[in-house]
Order: sequence, then C-alpha cells, then structure tokens
Amino acid sequence: SKMPLLSVPKEVAVGTAMLGVAFATGMLAGKRYPSLVFGTPSGMIGKNSPLRQYILDHSLREHPILKKLRLLTADHPWGRMMVSCEQAQLMANLVKLIKAKKVIEVGVFTGYNALNMALVLPDNGRVIACDINEDYAKIGRPLWKEAGVEHKIDLRIKPAIQTLDELLASGEAETFDFAFIDADKENYNEYYEKCLRLIKKGGIIAIDNVFWNGKVLKPRKGDLAAQSIHHLNEKLLRDARVNISMLPMGDGVTLAFKL
Repeated sequence: SKMPLLSVPKEVAVGTAMLGVAFATGMLAGKRYPSLVFGTPSGMIGKNSPLRQYILDHSLREHPILKKLRLLTADHPWGRMMVSCEQAQLMANLVKLIKAKKVIEVGVFTGYNALNMALVLPDNGRVIACDINEDYAKIGRPLWKEAGVEHKIDLRIKPAIQTLDELLASGEAETFDFAFIDADKENYNEYYEKCLRLIKKGGIIAIDNVFWNGKVLKPRKGDLAAQSIHHLNEKLLRDARVNISMLPMGDGVTLAFKL
C-alpha cells in the first residue's frame, strides 16, 4: 500500500530532510571509511572513542546545570541508563523546532532529559514525566529547581501505561507535541501506541535504545527486551501513520513523525 504524503508543518519537513541527508552522508562515509562510523560490534562509535570525544568537543552545548546532573548521574551504579548528552541535545533542538509546549517522557531516571527539555520549553510548557522510582528522580529534582524549571516538570510516579491511559481518559488525545520513550523495553509497543494517540499530527515520538547494544541483529529466544525492540523496529518500518528516521546515535534512536 502507498505510504501517505508528508502532511506536517514546513519546519518539521525541513528538519526531517536535514536528518535524512545527515544520515545518508554518514552511511556513505561509513562505506568508504568503515572505522569512522562502525567502530564497535554493535555498529556504534564507542563511548571511549576519540571520534565521539571530537563530536562532543565540537557540537555539545550543555547548560551548566545539565552538565552538573550528568556528572552526578555518571557516578550512580546505574548511570549507564542515562540518555547520551548528544542525543538529549538533539531532542531539545527538535522540541524547539516544532515549538512544543506539551511533552511526555516515559522513563525519567535521574531527570537529565526531563531537565534538558524543560529548559527549552516556554514558561507555560510542561513535561509529563513518567517513572515508577522516585528515588532516582530525587537526584535530579534539586537541580530542576536550581535551573528554575521545576514547575515545568510534572513527575508522576506510577506505571507509565497507567499515566498514559489517564491522559487519554481526560481528553488529552492529540494535544501533546513530543514524546520520548526510554523505559522498560518489553512495553515499548504499548508506550508507542498510546503516545501516538496523545501527540498531535506533526508531533514527534523519539524512541531510545532501538539497537539494544546490537542485540536486535539476532535476538536470543529468552531475551524479551531485544525481541520487543526488534518487533517494534519492524513494525515502524511499515507503519503508514508515521514517517521515520533511525539514527546511529547513543544506543540508536528512532524518530517517528506523526502524519
């Protein structure tokens, strides 16, 4: 069946095209110089790669309080769960590009990306931040306050599916501009479907960890997380409700643009 024509705001269409060109250029560079792009078995630039450090040195513009929270989180035993800083910067740029006011975050951890997005939202903007563990969020909350954006972050401690269902039940379908999904992988499809109902046409859903450290290449029988992500990746490829870009950034991120 035919894919629908793009029917999103001009700014989003231009942004999508730019991301596509950047990705295609990266792929071509990878074919000519494999070590530039495909530096690890999972197909990503390694965290300790000199090239990744170059990327950070030449593109990262991190708010000082964001940096403070990132370094604080890095010392946490589960610090690896935090979204990569260059990926968070892309999320913030997309939020600004589409002039978002209402954002959903599924999976907060210490609140680095919630803070990242709150910093670029207007004063009446809101991040509905969904998590089941308040202890992690307590690490970031004082820094949300220090940055002057605590009032923009509505932290809801309960299963995210319950929060998303409550938003739908209260008539908030198609009122959100942006959603970021980075929580338990087994429920990714449910999160995606509910977020798709909640965001407006022209809105964006960003889905993190779509490479799952390369395990999506051949998901093992008992690895439900890898299987769930792989199935969602296959579904997104054929989902006529969205346009997509899968980007080799962090542990892989797919951007789904609602048509």
